[in-house]
Amino acid sequence: MTDIATELKSATANALTRLLYVARGLRGFGDGFAVIILPAYMTALGYDAIAVGIVATASLLGTALLTLITGWIAPRHDLRPLMIAGACLMAATGIAFPAVEHFVLIALVAFIGTINASGGDLGVLVPLEHAVLAHSATDERRTQVFARYSLIGALCTAAGSLAASLPDLLVAGGSTKFAAFRLMFYAYAALGIACAALYRHVPHQQGEERAPQTPLGPSRRTVYKLAALFSIDSFAGGFVAQSLLVLWLFERFDLSLSAAGLFFFWSSTLSAFSYPVAAWIAKRIGLVNTMVFTHIPSSIFLILAAFAPNLYIALGLLLLRSALSQMDVPTRTSYVMAVVTPAERPAAASVTAVPRSLASAISPAIAGALLMTSFAGLPLVVCGTLKIAYDLALLFSFRHIKPPEEQGQ
Repeated sequence: MTDIATELKSATANALTRLLYVARGLRGFGDGFAVIILPAYMTALGYDAIAVGIVATASLLGTALLTLITGWIAPRHDLRPLMIAGACLMAATGIAFPAVEHFVLIALVAFIGTINASGGDLGVLVPLEHAVLAHSATDERRTQVFARYSLIGALCTAAGSLAASLPDLLVAGGSTKFAAFRLMFYAYAALGIACAALYRHVPHQQGEERAPQTPLGPSRRTVYKLAALFSIDSFAGGFVAQSLLVLWLFERFDLSLSAAGLFFFWSSTLSAFSYPVAAWIAKRIGLVNTMVFTHIPSSIFLILAAFAPNLYIALGLLLLRSALSQMDVPTRTSYVMAVVTPAERPAAASVTAVPRSLASAISPAIAGALLMTSFAGLPLVVCGTLKIAYDLALLFSFRHIKPPEEQGQ
């Protein structure tokens, strides 16, 4: 009977994991085209780089606030309605954006909504999905589960980047530019509705599985220290938030919308296939070492791209960066989930995500202004330099704090 019960529990956990993989894929596909369409939409409305940077900042600030609220209440509530509410907010975002043109209203929708200007793994649904995945995985499989989760998200984001060229095809077929943009935003809303339908199948959390009233307990100091370091990384990343990197390529090399979509398809594809590689490396050298020793070379490639004399060299360096820069995503998530108790996981995911959102919300507005200076590549240099400093600080602070699967190594 024990073996049968174990097998049933394993089958249920696998089914839940697959469901969350599908939801992550749908959200990734929407983020893939939305992050390119939004700056193109604003440019068509006549807004400049500073305005795009401010909207990116508003988006990340709103994401931080909602993630903080969600992470703080999640340990004491059923996760399923919270996930459904987040998906409904995604649908509302897609409906609201094409209905507004005034800058203040665009910034307000960006603040409340779910379009992630950084194109990364931030968002109100992320800590909820992370907590559910960590609960369903063993220590030995946890990094692999998160690697697959990130792989699916990145591949679908890559496909979404290709879909960003659809407005050009629609315009060529006789549609107006703004009608094409509206269609893309409505497609984003439809993906949110699809995610809400999937989340309805997430099991209700049983009362005995709920966390105590204090979201963070014995791991509080570790979580806060990680959050502080992650905020440095995200502040740096905000200088090359994907919407701003799109704008830099538009203005520096006169890249077309279709070409940008193709580039970000390959960029996301390289990032996607780096995730299982990261899990493989982590088994051999550890999670922290994998985060650091793949991140530093990617930052060097980013700095070099700022000085690239032509488009092809710049894109080549950025693609090399993409092949390495996201290896810390599944390893970082797995590490956070491993060094806290199961009851603390929703709060830990939120507390480490919120400072990242806040920190990355500050830099896009600064980067927007830097893009208008005589050296438009300055945001790339600032980003790469700060990220290298973060990596060295992370290695120094956490190289001796090992997850359960690395104990004794």
